[in-house]
Amino acid sequence: MTSRKTPTVALLDYGSGNLRSAHRAVERAGAEVTVTSDPKTVLAADGLLVPGVGAFAACMDGLRNVHGARLIGERLAGSRPVLGICVGMQILFERGVEHGTAAEGCGEWPGTVEKLRANILPHMGWNTVDTPTDSRMFRGIADERFYFVHSYAARGWEMPEDDVLTPPALTWAQHEGDRFLAAVENGPLWATQFHPEKSGDAGAELLRNWIDTL
Repeated sequence: MTSRKTPTVALLDYGSGNLRSAHRAVERAGAEVTVTSDPKTVLAADGLLVPGVGAFAACMDGLRNVHGARLIGERLAGSRPVLGICVGMQILFERGVEHGTAAEGCGEWPGTVEKLRANILPHMGWNTVDTPTDSRMFRGIADERFYFVHSYAARGWEMPEDDVLTPPALTWAQHEGDRFLAAVENGPLWATQFHPEKSGDAGAELLRNWIDTL
């Protein structure tokens, strides 16, 4: 019996935030990680992790500098796994609106990322999530509490239903009663608004579930 090779993950370096914690968490979950913006490395890896910290528009500027939207699109066209985290999830939508100004996103999903309707922002700390049935992302996770740090999110899902394709699995959370998307499983494209790399055992199990798809 031959052992399964260690999956490779490209951690996209486009100038957004501290990559160290994500690097360590994905390695501990069982992958070989390369921090890179090299297109050949990004396209050759078994999985692509897109992090994101800060403002939507600034992250998109950094992503454009490394042709990130094109690389994400090329991978998805070949059904190659991609995982977006925090603003790395937000930039997958069509647009983001911050301080009254709209910025164009990658457009993998329709819809707008906007400010949460809450008195206390950012939404920072541990929160529960409402997971869908038969979720691969949350398989085997008993404590569905994850760590969030954000003031903006997708507060709705606008993709029309398709009679042929399997509909995305959507996970929701609430902050001060405002409901927003906490995670999406859409074929090879997964994304979380929370930080699995900062979410203890539950986050580690989620990353292992993603690596198992590679």
